[in-house]
Amino acid sequence: MTDLVRATRLEVGWTDRPVCAPVDVRLREGEVLALVGPNGTGKSTVLRTVLGLLEPLGGELQVLGAEVDERQASFRSAVASVLDDDAWFPGLTAREHLLLTAAGHGVRSTTTAVDAVLDLFGMADAQDAIPTALSSGQRRRLLLAAAFVRPRRLLVLDEPEARLDTAMRRRLAGLLADEAAQGTSVLLATHDPVLLTSLGADAVLIGEDRCRRVGTERAVAAMAELA
Repeated sequence: MTDLVRATRLEVGWTDRPVCAPVDVRLREGEVLALVGPNGTGKSTVLRTVLGLLEPLGGELQVLGAEVDERQASFRSAVASVLDDDAWFPGLTAREHLLLTAAGHGVRSTTTAVDAVLDLFGMADAQDAIPTALSSGQRRRLLLAAAFVRPRRLLVLDEPEARLDTAMRRRLAGLLADEAAQGTSVLLATHDPVLLTSLGADAVLIGEDRCRRVGTERAVAAMAELA
């Protein structure tokens, strides 16, 4: 299988100061891999570096078989992400955001695609609301819908379970499993042991002194130690 993400001794951080130990990541096509660790240990920073939003401080990083350049159309067309920030166009409704996202990524039958993700994430009744009128959980679902309405080979998600209720978390686990089954690779940071167990995913334990890849059970045990 093809490696969608390959990082070797990757150092990440801000202003030349690493926030965690060097990270090794190998994410194959159709695989789910989680980043697990305490808050502030660098999980989000790793994801932002993979997305090209931060420059690596050291080591090697390839995404889609090449060095990361988020300005390239080939990169933007293949990588979808949800980070821990909300970015909206003022005045556009939830549905208009999704239509714009779908059209901008060349989705055919945009209306059909948007209707589908609105139903998928339980947003049909709120589709005509502007984001500032939505609840925190609804805004999170809208961000996820925007990632799922567009083509993708790689999904990068920063705590996608955040602000979701239990039912939506279960649905998200199923959706991510379906993504992997269809060949999409998923790289996510999470604090949710139930989500990780549902996906049966390996994890990279992120720490200041050491980062290492472990299986699902060891990752869940590490989460329990942090709780």
